[in-house]
Amino acid sequence: MATVSALNYKHLRYFWMVARSGSIAKAAEQLHLTPQSISGQLTEFADTLGVELFRRVGRRLELTETGNRVLRHAEDIFSAGDALLDVVRDQSTTTVGSFRVGVSDSVSKAVACRLVAPALSLAEPTRLICREGRLAALLADMAIHRLDMIIADRPMPSHLSVRGYNHLLGESELGVFGAPSLAATLVGDFPACLNNMPLLLPGEDFAVRAKLMQWLHTHVPRLHVVGEFDDSAMIKAFGESGAGLFFAPVAIAETLTDAHNGQSGMVLVGTIPALREQVYAITTERRLSHPATQAISQAARQTLTA
Repeated sequence: MATVSALNYKHLRYFWMVARSGSIAKAAEQLHLTPQSISGQLTEFADTLGVELFRRVGRRLELTETGNRVLRHAEDIFSAGDALLDVVRDQSTTTVGSFRVGVSDSVSKAVACRLVAPALSLAEPTRLICREGRLAALLADMAIHRLDMIIADRPMPSHLSVRGYNHLLGESELGVFGAPSLAATLVGDFPACLNNMPLLLPGEDFAVRAKLMQWLHTHVPRLHVVGEFDDSAMIKAFGESGAGLFFAPVAIAETLTDAHNGQSGMVLVGTIPALREQVYAITTERRLSHPATQAISQAARQTLTA
């Protein structure tokens, strides 16, 4: 591959437009240029990089594997450029700072809400931007500075080449909850009463999953699993519908058991002190110095066990 001393962003934009529109003719029309001009610029761009970006299949152009990689970077570059223009156009963003936090799907939304909410009450006005997803995707966003903090149920995996620091915010023992109608059918003491009862389990993305399965196989010999979910909100929704008993942090027991909107609250069937769900903050800073991260840390001390 040729050595490139500087990237020609005009050529990159032409490439990006062709890749998005699917043809040189369409890109030329959008850019108000001739197809010959676009074709020549693309050839020069590919020659400068020393790679093949497109291959012709019949009358169509298809991206090569390298072309797809270049496109992904181009998307990030021009997305950042659009964001910069938005900041310039919207003068309100010059007075209100943004704090971008990612919440892993495996973290209870009620816990995440309690921890993040204080960021809206800082002395300096702050625009809170929340993103949800799997931890791997959130870490990728943090690596390119799209997130300031991630709230997860585990520390950042050590094998990833992402610069980040783990901060244990706290933990909560696990509880078993169920809709009143389902809890009324339980027979016997806890945990024997879980035998043959429909259970909703956290998916493999949950850090507590392996230890929970071990506990269940030890204490619930007649296991009846009716569903597994990768999203804590889905588990809660199915649990509230009466589909099965589910597991959630005891730290939010008051929220789950509180009746609201004319509906009965959940019933806390029992607690499992041996199983504790941890909550971590993952940031690019070694210390929690940002006012929002400090507020979240303070909220964790009030919500979770140290």
